Amino acid sequence: MYGVCGCCGALRPRYKRLVDNIFPEDPEDGLVKTNMEKLTFYALSAPEKLDRIGAYLSERLIRDVGRHRYGSVCIAMEALDQLLMACHCQSINLFVESFLKMVAKLLESEKPNLQILGTNSFVKFANIEEDTPSYHRSYDFFVSRFSEMCHSSHDDLEIKTKIRMSGIKGLQGVVRKTVNDELQANIWDPQHMDKIVPSLLFNLQHVEEAESRSPSPLQAPEKEKENPAELAERCLRELLGRAAFGNIKNAIKPVLIHLDNHSLWEPKVFAIRCFKIIMYSIQQLLSHLDANSRSAATVRAGIVEVLSEAAVIAATGSVGPTVLEMFNTLLRQLRLSIDYALTGSYDGAVSLGTKIIKEHEECMFQEAVIKTIGSFASTLPTYQRSEVILFIMSKVPLPSLHHPVEAGRTGENRNRLTQIMLLKSLLQVSTGFQCNNMMSALPSNFLDRLLSTALMDDAEIRLFVLEILISFIDRHGNRHKFSSISTLSDISVLKLKVDKCSRQDTVFMKKHSQQLYRHIYLSCKEETNLQSHYEALYGLLALISIELANEEVVVDLIRLVLAVQDLAQVNEENLPVYNRCALYALGAAYLNLISQLTAVPAFCQHILEVIETRKKEAPYMLPEDVFVERPRLSQNLDGVVIEFLFRQSKISEVLGGSGYNADRLCLPYIPQLTDEDRLSKRKSIGETISLQVEVESRNSPEKEERVPAEEITYETLKKAIVDSVAVEEQERERRRQVVEKFQKAPFEEIAAHCGARASLLQSKLNQIFEITIRPPPSPSGTITAAYGQPQNHSIPVYEMKFPDLCVY
Repeated sequence: MYGVCGCCGALRPRYKRLVDNIFPEDPEDGLVKTNMEKLTFYALSAPEKLDRIGAYLSERLIRDVGRHRYGSVCIAMEALDQLLMACHCQSINLFVESFLKMVAKLLESEKPNLQILGTNSFVKFANIEEDTPSYHRSYDFFVSRFSEMCHSSHDDLEIKTKIRMSGIKGLQGVVRKTVNDELQANIWDPQHMDKIVPSLLFNLQHVEEAESRSPSPLQAPEKEKENPAELAERCLRELLGRAAFGNIKNAIKPVLIHLDNHSLWEPKVFAIRCFKIIMYSIQQLLSHLDANSRSAATVRAGIVEVLSEAAVIAATGSVGPTVLEMFNTLLRQLRLSIDYALTGSYDGAVSLGTKIIKEHEECMFQEAVIKTIGSFASTLPTYQRSEVILFIMSKVPLPSLHHPVEAGRTGENRNRLTQIMLLKSLLQVSTGFQCNNMMSALPSNFLDRLLSTALMDDAEIRLFVLEILISFIDRHGNRHKFSSISTLSDISVLKLKVDKCSRQDTVFMKKHSQQLYRHIYLSCKEETNLQSHYEALYGLLALISIELANEEVVVDLIRLVLAVQDLAQVNEENLPVYNRCALYALGAAYLNLISQLTAVPAFCQHILEVIETRKKEAPYMLPEDVFVERPRLSQNLDGVVIEFLFRQSKISEVLGGSGYNADRLCLPYIPQLTDEDRLSKRKSIGETISLQVEVESRNSPEKEERVPAEEITYETLKKAIVDSVAVEEQERERRRQVVEKFQKAPFEEIAAHCGARASLLQSKLNQIFEITIRPPPSPSGTITAAYGQPQNHSIPVYEMKFPDLCVY
């Protein structure tokens, strides 16, 4: 029976006859459109036949592929595409299974044209939104096959490009089809991402290969459209754009593995391009940096520089880690790099053969980390930047009695290198920092730690502290105008931006001015100061005068500079000749500046006279002769005549006549020594302790009556701990008894207990009310009550007689 039906076309099922009719006798004529319309109408009218139509088309296509009838194969795929676009019934799932079976058959073919044809059909299918869910459909084969096509190595460059682009389009179709359908296979699983992401990166990486053969001008526009790298970039952007926060990790991890396996961190160009596309990858990149903490310095430097480029994008609002977490990771890597540079090995073992190379590479890595810190901080808002500044400053190690400085194995000080690197990072963060309120920009806890580092012997650390202070104080971009020290006759050429001192700045200076003056004075006393230190001191004094100065601050700054001049003249510190000449020159430059800022004629005249006298007879006391490549110094500074000096009495006289506080100007500036000096390395621990004891004894009004402090021993501490534990145990036992009583006692007992407490409370309240309400005693005196006890006679208020002086 079936054989007879197969031979006789009239007895075949209608759907088979309709399918057969769409194929012409000559495949080159293409699809018979009128018959295709009949087949489409039949499929819409009888949707239950759709799965049979798909199965029969699949059967014909497989047979035609085997017989190399590629024209008929194209006609079958075109018919399938039209049926997919037209039919959205509930039976579409069975038809889709036949469709995917035919697409898989084409992709398995070795013919590039058939692979491209199957891919195009799959992309059309991926753009169709299905009305009914599918529970059993799998795309594993398509992910693997499309990924394989992305790595095509065909001999013909044009065919290879087409196959790779088809593979990228196929992956894009798989993502679109599955990413928003919870019933489909999870495309974000590592087994899929490990194939999709490397395939896209492979085509991104080989963009140079596609551009190596320059096409002719006529072919250039077509080649630009058929660029796998651009298509891969769009696909990667779409993939990451569709990723939820919980799935982004699986998409980023294959990128990091790809960069590791192909050693793409060191050139870092491709890595930067990848992470500019990713934009959401900061958290994963930070974790990858920690995972590669023992890799070569060049690799870690590449990761950090990629992080620097991507951080700018991430800080604009994309998903990323907390701000402090990022800086904590970078600072941790900085400390590890310092240890590597000191030991010459990643595991602490000394390796003399590679010491120089490793040290040079670690320095490069450290500079990359500092640059990244500055790049990321520059994009943060002011409040977050302030938190970062405090966070970095809290990591700076400061020498103290309880934390001795650790010496490095190579003679270098590990703590010193850490201090320098962290202060460099802090300088990067503070550069360009704009904050109208100095109390917020320089809070007390931050300023105390920062100025404590200014007391160290290391000249490089002191210079960083000065530069950091200048960055915070300079809010109008005047810093570069004081980069060199000079005595200009007219400072208007500098075009300074000067604003009136605000109330917040005045409050800040009242609180911290003496602390700043003291550290400036102590910095001037250092023997290891170089020209850069004096330039920084001059810039700091000038910026304080411009940004934070009122009349009181101007007076104090003039007193401070005159004290610096006395420091150079008296020379109790036995400073070298260069330092003494530099202090004279520093004072001349600053007083020349402040005299023109105050615009007091008599003051300007006195400063100008002294400068002119120095130019003629003592040029070694002016910045033009001192702060040059070859300073011209005098070997005898002990005989400096008074005409060469700025006189405090004369300045007090001329400024006092202009409304300044003359009495304060007459007082010489003397810095107050505090126990903050114990953070300095100038004194040994024993000297610091003895100094503290001496200060305490001097401050005691009655030394002989002082009660000796209780000696704290191990037994004392143990007793205190045991006593506190015993008290806690007693309190805990009392609470347990109360709870147990209310849980187990009879109701009558609890009620009686509460009633007794209530009656006691009521009696106390009655006594209080009686005392407060009872009228005062009668003016007529007292009467004797029973039992001979005196009793006050109460009189109503309206019957009481008040003195005549009482007025209502």
